[in-house]
Amino acid sequence: MSDSDNFTPKLTADGSFTFFSDEFSESFHSHYGARQESFFKFVAPTQLSLKAHKPTVRLLDVCYGLGYNSAAAIETIWAVNPNCYIEVIALELNSAVPQAAIAHHLFDNWEYKYTQILTQLAFEHQVLQNRLKATLLIGDARNSIKLVNQSGFQADAIFLDPFSPPHCPQLWTVEFIKQLSVCLDIDGLLATYSCAAAVRTALLAAGLQISSTSPVGRKTPGTVAGHQQVTSHHELQTTTVLSSSSFFLPLSLAEQEHLLTRAAIPYRDPQLCDAADVILRRRQQEQQTSSLESTSGWRKRWFSKNLLNDM
Repeated sequence: MSDSDNFTPKLTADGSFTFFSDEFSESFHSHYGARQESFFKFVAPTQLSLKAHKPTVRLLDVCYGLGYNSAAAIETIWAVNPNCYIEVIALELNSAVPQAAIAHHLFDNWEYKYTQILTQLAFEHQVLQNRLKATLLIGDARNSIKLVNQSGFQADAIFLDPFSPPHCPQLWTVEFIKQLSVCLDIDGLLATYSCAAAVRTALLAAGLQISSTSPVGRKTPGTVAGHQQVTSHHELQTTTVLSSSSFFLPLSLAEQEHLLTRAAIPYRDPQLCDAADVILRRRQQEQQTSSLESTSGWRKRWFSKNLLNDM
């Protein structure tokens, strides 16, 4: 039995498939739609349909997984500008995951034109073509990101897509996100599905400015971050995805106050090498001695105003 046989495709609401991770006890995508997540949580907020007009666009895909986010990005960029040169660096812990996506023909459901690219990247970890240079770095992303920074890579877009902070805290720490901020171009944007206060605090601690993105398939928003204030909005249009507006929204008063509660105490990993349970315990201890408002108190206050739903 090959490693790819350990993954069973699970259908999501938009007709695309995802996998479930036994290691992290989570699906790789929400049940609302794996494919739509890639376009509306990552590609649209990083403004790739606008950046496609540049001669070169550089992408950093953190937690490559099945390859959906990079696939959506390549499709979007070349739909706008077929001559754009794309550089992709993707970080992934387990090479069996993208290989399983290919083995199970998950991109057939997309009618995706560039499956051969993803196949070569999954199995050979390198693609070099006239309009594309893609590299898949296998291993702990905390080590891989150091190599990326040593190379001087400056990303126009970063997709931050690990499993949730309680299950994979090591890729949501202040220290790791600071490494990401170093390789984010001055005009680049980082997008993540998470609106957790601890994640947003880490982004701010890394010197980035943040805004909310429109909710996709759930009530809570995502987050977009950049070195400069993120206030613009645009409409994503591709030949394969229905048009959808992606707005960058200033943090609401509720979101701002959320950053003043114990929930906003970030995950820390000083040497970028601690185990998940060590990182979780460190944060829990810091929360227990904190004088910040309890998160339950914040929830009760905002729920009573009917202004907050399930953050």
